[in-house]
Amino acid sequence: MSQYLEIIKKVHSSPYRFVLVSSGGGTNAISEILKVPGASTSVLEAYVPYAKESLDYYLLKQPDHYCSLDTTLSMAAKAYSAAKKIDPDTNPKYLLGIAVTASLATNYSKKGEHKFFIAIQTYKYSSSFSYSFIKGELTREEEEQVVTDHIINAIAQSCEVQSKIISENSSLVVKTVEAQKNWVKLVDNKIDFVSSSNRIPELIFPGSFNPFHSGHQSMSELAEKKTGLGLAYEICIQNADKPPLSYHEIEKTLNQFNHGHEWVLTKAGKFTDKAELFPNSVFIIGADTLTRILDEKFYLNRQDMLNQLDLFNSHNINFLVFGRKIRNSFISLESVSIPEHIAKRFSGFGEEIFRDDISSTLIRKEES
Repeated sequence: MSQYLEIIKKVHSSPYRFVLVSSGGGTNAISEILKVPGASTSVLEAYVPYAKESLDYYLLKQPDHYCSLDTTLSMAAKAYSAAKKIDPDTNPKYLLGIAVTASLATNYSKKGEHKFFIAIQTYKYSSSFSYSFIKGELTREEEEQVVTDHIINAIAQSCEVQSKIISENSSLVVKTVEAQKNWVKLVDNKIDFVSSSNRIPELIFPGSFNPFHSGHQSMSELAEKKTGLGLAYEICIQNADKPPLSYHEIEKTLNQFNHGHEWVLTKAGKFTDKAELFPNSVFIIGADTLTRILDEKFYLNRQDMLNQLDLFNSHNINFLVFGRKIRNSFISLESVSIPEHIAKRFSGFGEEIFRDDISSTLIRKEES
């Protein structure tokens, strides 16, 4: 009889339902949960993107690291979003997105740590559990057992079920970020955006800012000087081609703008959505972003693209375009072919005025 039987029975009897995603470890927990009768009342879906290619496909991007807190938080946020789509009839406060990544002992010597991360995304909070093993102390089976204990314990806690599977451990780091009320309203489409200011943004710099760096700062200063407008950084919390942001990630991003910078949170993934949200605005973009705006694959066909881009005219939207290094070439506004009916909406800074090849991706890789 499973040592988890009574706890899992209570989880299945609770009002909570969840999507569970596991990569690199934690599949024993899925098995333990599913073999207890009544699993279909709580488990909406269990998904195991085991190979790197599968996790890339799931996240719609190649993560910086396959076993990391950031990756696990992204997986959990996507799992929560999936839970809402799979079961739209259940109150979102009773839905959970649960994710696990693990790097455990195997049949070859690993250079990195043996560790695992668990993340739980809910309506009102994101929780994370980070655990590091002492390398060589446990076998693969013993490490997997520790992962299973922590997953089932974390799920039980989130389903308001008492659990004493694990005791306090210095190897475990737990962090919970409670959502601000307006974040929840934005996620639920009750409001269009959340802003640090009552002022409607006029000069808007969209991005993930993960992290904010000197290139962003230089672009901001040039754009403010050119337009004379006050700037706000726009962070989209749910983009069409990326996983949603967890509350951990929202908090971490906004904390970068605590020194007088204005910001706005939206769910406007496309620039046509941003145009409708903020008419009469100027957007700061890189030439790489401009090529995506003009990429027909994001539209039904070319005519649909041209029709949608006409929103920039009807909503009086203009763009300041900064050159960017794409692969091995520096691309500027002059390099991009823009449809004639919106061409006057774009002005750019030449390479002689601005060139900074720094990128957030490179910074993250250097810091890890």
